[in-house]
Amino acid sequence: MAIRLEILQRSSENGARLGRVHTPHGVFDTPAFMPVATAAAMKGLTPEQVRSTGSQIILNNTLHCMLRPGAERIAKFGSSHAFMRWNAPILTDSGGFQAFSMADIRTLDDDGVTFSSFVDGAKVRMTPEVSIRAQNLIGADIIMAFDDCPPAAAEVPMERVREAMHRSVAWLHRCKAAHARPDAQALFGIVQGGTHLELRKESAARTCEIELPGYAIGGVAVGESPERIADTVRFTAPLLPDAKPRYLMGVGYPRDIAIAVAAGVDMFDCVLPTRNGRNALAFTREGALRLRNARFADDQAPIEADCDCQTCAGGFSRAYLRHLFSAGEMLGPTLVSLHNVRLYQRLMLAIRRAIGCNAWSALETDWPCLSAAREQPTGDPE
Repeated sequence: MAIRLEILQRSSENGARLGRVHTPHGVFDTPAFMPVATAAAMKGLTPEQVRSTGSQIILNNTLHCMLRPGAERIAKFGSSHAFMRWNAPILTDSGGFQAFSMADIRTLDDDGVTFSSFVDGAKVRMTPEVSIRAQNLIGADIIMAFDDCPPAAAEVPMERVREAMHRSVAWLHRCKAAHARPDAQALFGIVQGGTHLELRKESAARTCEIELPGYAIGGVAVGESPERIADTVRFTAPLLPDAKPRYLMGVGYPRDIAIAVAAGVDMFDCVLPTRNGRNALAFTREGALRLRNARFADDQAPIEADCDCQTCAGGFSRAYLRHLFSAGEMLGPTLVSLHNVRLYQRLMLAIRRAIGCNAWSALETDWPCLSAAREQPTGDPE
């Protein structure tokens, strides 16, 4: 099998697990957060800077890499690892979420999805077989099944969510049949069902009937409330095989991550640290800061006093960072993104420590942002 989960310890307070995943490109500790390098690049950050944050595994987007530079071109370099100079584990998503997000320019049927390329407007046909072939060429350690990700359950009839669940299972069979490198790349199945718990139960049962190296919870970061996300994850995570990695896709805010870890989830990804970093929003243990706000114009403090990231430890002040954004300097997004990714990795370290020491209840004391429904930015209104 391409990967192996080693469970080192379990919390006595909840379902949290401490472990490590062994892959062809090294080991990563779990619970793990994967920063998103969409088009084989972390926007504004070099691979060495990403490594400095403590990130052990990253995510590439299959659809973006397939359209530009092309999966075949990446394969000529050996893999995305060599192409982007990241010699550590990589996970590729399947393109299913991008098909969902482009609902206004795509058509969906039981065979796959047709949409207009965001590169040149050309028609692109994405099927389970096309997605898996592209992921085989890109060469990630973990690859995802092509699934049908419906909008938030509140926005569509239950029948649309049911259809997506059945279609995702059917496509998973096709993905497994098309997978040409099972010894080198671990294929994960994805459980759908929206916030309908009976559909989640059916989807988990049918998905987990298919023997795979790992399983994911999809379709819970598409517009639901934090409470609905939490309820869905708490219900679904224990339905996935205990001995395999469990991955919650596209989540999220620190509080959402902590809740999911307590439910037994091992892996996470989200664009929030870098997307918000590029827009002058910095995450901290207390909450989020909008660095464009006037209150920071003369603030000599770093983003967070006890943070060991290259931004804070390097002495860059909130005032200087605000200046960079005001002046349109590209260094601003780089420095805040660097801090944000490190903040997320510090959170994962704290979570792993809490599981290892059986001290989960102390987490919220050390990380006040975990007790808020969402990190509410502090500073003057914009």
